[in-house]
Amino acid sequence: MTVAPSDPPTGTSLVRLLAGWLPQQRWFGGKDGPIHDLTIGTATELRPGDPALHHLVLDVRQDDTTDHYQLLLGVRRDLPEHLAPVVIGRLEDLEQGITGYVYDAAHDAELTRPLLELMAEERTVGPLAFRRAPGTGIRTDLDGAPIQGEQSNTSLIFGDAYICKLFRRLSPGVSPDLEVNLALSRRGCEHVPSVHGWIELEPGTLATAGRPSANGPSSGAGSSGDEPVTLALLSEFLLTATDGWQLALTSVRDWFAQPTTPGTAPAFTAEDAGAAGGDFAAEAERLGAATAEVHRDLAAAFGVTQAPPELVRRIVFAMHEQLDQVSAAVPQLRPYAPAIREVFDRVAAEAAPLPFQRVHGDYHLGQVLRTDSGWTLLDFEGEPARTPAERRAPAHPLRDVAGMLRSFEYAARFLLAREGDLPPQAADALELRAQAWAERNRAAFCAGYAAAGGPDPAAYATLVRAFEFDKAVYEIRYEARNRPSWLPVPLRSLARLAG
Repeated sequence: MTVAPSDPPTGTSLVRLLAGWLPQQRWFGGKDGPIHDLTIGTATELRPGDPALHHLVLDVRQDDTTDHYQLLLGVRRDLPEHLAPVVIGRLEDLEQGITGYVYDAAHDAELTRPLLELMAEERTVGPLAFRRAPGTGIRTDLDGAPIQGEQSNTSLIFGDAYICKLFRRLSPGVSPDLEVNLALSRRGCEHVPSVHGWIELEPGTLATAGRPSANGPSSGAGSSGDEPVTLALLSEFLLTATDGWQLALTSVRDWFAQPTTPGTAPAFTAEDAGAAGGDFAAEAERLGAATAEVHRDLAAAFGVTQAPPELVRRIVFAMHEQLDQVSAAVPQLRPYAPAIREVFDRVAAEAAPLPFQRVHGDYHLGQVLRTDSGWTLLDFEGEPARTPAERRAPAHPLRDVAGMLRSFEYAARFLLAREGDLPPQAADALELRAQAWAERNRAAFCAGYAAAGGPDPAAYATLVRAFEFDKAVYEIRYEARNRPSWLPVPLRSLARLAG
């Protein structure tokens, strides 16, 4: 298939169908504005026939920014019923040579197997290069099925062997997720899944225009236009793993269900939260230790630099900028802004040289898995709304610690948000329980992190608090834009932290 990457065809065309379909996808990042132009930057046939498989890079302009999205496009003359939910539309007799239904082929098991075959053979097809990690083999007899519920990317599970993450919204250069996982795999880090292969787009294919930074000026160098663009990452699939977020929610649910004495005012402590049958504190402590060990391996793989006070103050300036932007857009944040600014200003006033290194960058309970052998860390690509330069920039390792502390606050209050309107007394009682659970697991995580050699969060209390506030402001922006029903979750915890 050849589609001109200039003016879209008129009539019922593939471009017109995509322009209507794309904003409905959970992974589309531009839901806050209309699409002003959509073109097909690259179109590569990966499998001919019926069904056919094509790889597309979509260039989407909104206002003065251009974002790039990856799509595996399936084409069938007759569409099976199970693919109806992912259909894009039907095309007839176009100059592109497509007649039939077009759909998101990431959901078609028959069309995902070629990805493994191409990586195993290390093939190059047009601008696409399929890579296999040195010293590994890739099975080619497996079909992929997508994980349900993801948002910014789509991951395919191939049997009990592999998970392949397809990066939907593309950034110039090598993905930090691939870069970090390869480096940690080479060091034999036991807390990351091994890399088996990846797919990349030849350098210079993407325009460098993108969305503005969500956090002000960057403090590190960005990726080069001479680098290939990472499209997908194939890693070991951890069959027996359990999601950290689900484990934490199970613990919270069990704690919320514990009875209280009728007629008495509830007053819960962190020790009380440990009485629940599903106490999570031991796991939180082990997770803290695993986090410190990964930080140690990241420092060894990428090095450590001393950030001067001026850089620390620039980072605080960026925190202030984000707070200004989000306060203007989300009025519910404004009552907490003075307390947040006070902490930011204290960090700037006390700025001293700090050790900076590569970190996870978007660390929370949804990015970790509990396996039979311990905790595994996933998804080192950084926060979706950050620029590529920000994602790859070194930072203080306590930024990851603060991210996980925020996640404990999220887990503690997520069930509260789902309860809807509760009577005031019941809501207050559950909020006290949430505080006790969060306090217990935050302390356990920090203890495990410090005991395993990480910088003690208690010794950097103001810095950790600033990182937490910055992360909370980021969360509020994200929820207001993407999941408004979740907005009370970060706001409730912010009320406690800023109090």
